[in-house]
Amino acid sequence: MTMLSTDPVVRELIDALPDVVAQADSLETLVRPLLELLETVTGLESTYLTTIDIEAGYQRILFARNTRRMKVPEGLSVPWEDTLCKRALEDGSTYVSDVPERWGNVDAARELGIATYASTPVHTGDGHLYGTLCAASDERRPGVPGAMHVMEMFSKLIAQQVEREQTVQSLRQANDELSVSAHTDQVTRLPNRRALLESMERRLAATATDGGRVLVAFIDLDGFKGINDRYGHAIGDRFLIAIGQRLQGVLRGLDLVARQGGDEFVVLSSAAADAAPAMAEALSARLLAATCGSFALGELTIDYDGPSIGVIVAEPGASDAEALLERADAAMYQVKRQRKERLQH
Repeated sequence: MTMLSTDPVVRELIDALPDVVAQADSLETLVRPLLELLETVTGLESTYLTTIDIEAGYQRILFARNTRRMKVPEGLSVPWEDTLCKRALEDGSTYVSDVPERWGNVDAARELGIATYASTPVHTGDGHLYGTLCAASDERRPGVPGAMHVMEMFSKLIAQQVEREQTVQSLRQANDELSVSAHTDQVTRLPNRRALLESMERRLAATATDGGRVLVAFIDLDGFKGINDRYGHAIGDRFLIAIGQRLQGVLRGLDLVARQGGDEFVVLSSAAADAAPAMAEALSARLLAATCGSFALGELTIDYDGPSIGVIVAEPGASDAEALLERADAAMYQVKRQRKERLQH
């Protein structure tokens, strides 16, 4: 066979490799040109990249290129124990031109009609076996000098791309987690004040075009300090979580409940302009009913008389979320004063 160093076609393809790597923006856009190059370098008509899940016990054909009779289908999954890749790794064999005689008991190879087989593992930097880069033919073919060296080089390029994509995925996941954390109350796991204000701003902007009204219910847990003082902060946190769950249980449609902070919660709702006053009264009654009564907190049960709730309807054209929240807070304090007066009488 012609040596790689003197074959002008192969040399031209290898010289084009830097451009292939530079233009690749994903694993697929890197691997598909490499499979084409690998076919030319090895002279084997089927080239493919696999992934291996040792724990699940399966190998899967991720990308494949087939140019003649033999077809290695993309997406094919076979038991890892019944693969040429596993036999090659165990035997330390990278190129075999007598597959039927040597590994005739491998069902997958027999069904595909593989006679000649070459492979190299794809290991990521931490030593993890990601998969294998393979080439195969249904004819017996002698090895091309230098082909396995090229194959190993390709496997390293693939491993580097896999690591890059894994790093990007990890960064995205970490960013998503940070974003969720930044918008989530750590005790109740409800949206926090930051998420609340952002949602209020979006809703207020939407009402400018649809003519609807934003309803804001400000909830203050009367007597919460006494619960904390008497039973401890662990029980206090359980109570906050239980309150949040009950509030979530009576939300409707696109309603949102958030923990404003401390013993304060806020519920956002929406209504048509003409129905907003009645909806505000109904929302207040629904929230009060949900937050009164017995709360089973592990082995302890607390009978709770309910919070003070102030509900307001945003005026047309309102756009300041902080100002709207202050109005709802003032409405809540008016309700709180009325409750205290009733108790005094």
